[in-house]
Parts: sequence; structure tokens; C-alpha cells
Amino acid sequence: MPYVDIKITREGASAAQKRELIAGVTDLLQRILGKNPATTVVTIDEVDVENWGIGGLPVLEHRAIRAAAAAKGAGQ
Repeated sequence: MPYVDIKITREGASAAQKRELIAGVTDLLQRILGKNPATTVVTIDEVDVENWGIGGLPVLEHRAIRAAAAAKGAGQ
């Protein structure tokens, strides 16, 4: 029985988007590994952005730095 835990930041993923993720992951496991969809479990954990970090920084700081770098690169 496959078990997949998807972690995303809590930023407004709709019920329809979550349904699509669950269906897509289930389909992928069936197509690639031959797993039975009836016994495939998919959970989605939403994490507050203040509890998510990338590269040693809170995610919002990390995004701000990336956006500033991209803006700087676009202005050259």
C-alpha cells in the first residue's frame, strides 16, 4: 500500500487543486509502478509559511531575495 505525504505551504490551495494532486499522484503510482489505486493513500499537509524554511531562511525572506535578484537581472 503506497503512502505519499505532500507538504505545501498554507497559501490557499483550493479543494479542487488538492483533489487534482491526489488523483495525479495516484495515477502516477499506478502507471509507473503498477500500484493499485484502491490501496494508495495520499495526504496533503499544509504548513504555515512561518514554519517553512529554504536555504537557512524563512520562505518569505527567501522568496523576497530571489525576486530582488530576478528583478535586478531583468533590469540589466
